[in-house]
Amino acid sequence: MEQTIENFDGTKIVNIEETGSMGDVQAGIEFIYHMREHILDVGVATIYLFACYTLYLWLKKKIK
Repeated sequence: MEQTIENFDGTKIVNIEETGSMGDVQAGIEFIYHMREHILDVGVATIYLFACYTLYLWLKKKIK
């Protein structure tokens, strides 16, 4: 899709994917596949989450 605007020199190319072309199952499989590439990031974020929650519970216990 190309569109020319009067105040804009040149054209902008926009790629539009059809949302109905991919089923929910296929989208879920692709999501899981891409998450495998970031397993270290997810692991570090999970450990950080548990550490923050532990600190929160410890502070809550100390304040009471």
